[in-house]
Amino acid sequence: MSGEQPSGRAPRADRTPLKRVVEALLFSADRPLSAGRLAQLCGVEGSGQVRDAVAELQSEYESRGNAFRIEKIAGGYQVLTLGEFAPYVERLQEQRREQTLSKAALETLAIVAYRQPITRAEIEDIRGVQCGHILRSLVERRLIRITGRKDELGRPMLYGTSRQFLEAFGMGALSDLPRREQFRRPGQAPDAPPG
Repeated sequence: MSGEQPSGRAPRADRTPLKRVVEALLFSADRPLSAGRLAQLCGVEGSGQVRDAVAELQSEYESRGNAFRIEKIAGGYQVLTLGEFAPYVERLQEQRREQTLSKAALETLAIVAYRQPITRAEIEDIRGVQCGHILRSLVERRLIRITGRKDELGRPMLYGTSRQFLEAFGMGALSDLPRREQFRRPGQAPDAPPG
């Protein structure tokens, strides 16, 4: 029956060159993909066409002087940067490690995100522990900001999330935050109401 894809094979977009599909898959993958797996994902029979596509891409990258190549690793293909760029990539990785948030910081950030504007005392009341140092750290990382002062004794500062928070978590607006009813406790049945 013409026009039907072989069973178990993903359809490939019409008129999209195979090498561009292979390229997209390799750039998106976080681990090496074998030629067989690539063929399956591309919806083509056999891995010969995939190997040819990889060779064409490799040739293009070399002729353009790109900073990356497709390398054969652990029986599969993966896009990697050239060794000469290692110092720059290491700087990036170091910055990412420094930006990792602790569980306590994530809890505090979630409270601010859902309850803003909120004071330090209100956050500490919810968490049950002091969090002044965590708030300072989140302000330094520009994930939260001081939005004003509360009209009560001592005029405590109010905290809210920042534009950097939205960028860091890939949200367009605070309305993109998951709603409470979307959360389930561990072991809770999928159709059970959230506790």
